[in-house]
Amino acid sequence: MADTREKIQELARILIQTKGYNAFSFADIAGPLQIKNAAIHYHFPSKEALGISVITEGTTAMQKAFRQWSSLPERQQVEAFVTTFGQWQQQGLVCLMGSLSPDFGTLPAGMQQGLQQMCTSIIDWLTERLEQGRQKQQFHFEGDARIRAMMVVSHLISSLLLSRVFEEDTLSQTTPQLLQDLF
Repeated sequence: MADTREKIQELARILIQTKGYNAFSFADIAGPLQIKNAAIHYHFPSKEALGISVITEGTTAMQKAFRQWSSLPERQQVEAFVTTFGQWQQQGLVCLMGSLSPDFGTLPAGMQQGLQQMCTSIIDWLTERLEQGRQKQQFHFEGDARIRAMMVVSHLISSLLLSRVFEEDTLSQTTPQLLQDLF
């Protein structure tokens, strides 16, 4: 039973990261998993509940990664964070922030709140890494660390999106310059 729930959630995440939340239905999950829509409704009473679950799992996964990286110097933590976006790029995915943000106004309220919490936790984490790294002279950027964190995340998200448009790896072409500007 838990295995079915996890498969549903995983496929929903992939659909969100490839097509967007508004572009898939339960039928897009039921078919590939060879289950009935009722089985999806058993685990997730609504599409919103499924979307919230995907966001919650994504936030939990990022927080787990943050804890795993916590013993590394700030510069290496930021590099590990950037590498995560490279992994999504290689899989042809857009991060959850990048795939859900354009649809923010059409998302159910619970998903909006979950996405805001996800974005806040990521920006807060990156802000702390940048400020601490700057104090240790690992980073050499000017200005507010929170604004810089938003610039970094904006760059990473937009690079994933542009990679789709140009059908080339925009992320790996532009990120070295971004990191050089920080270091």
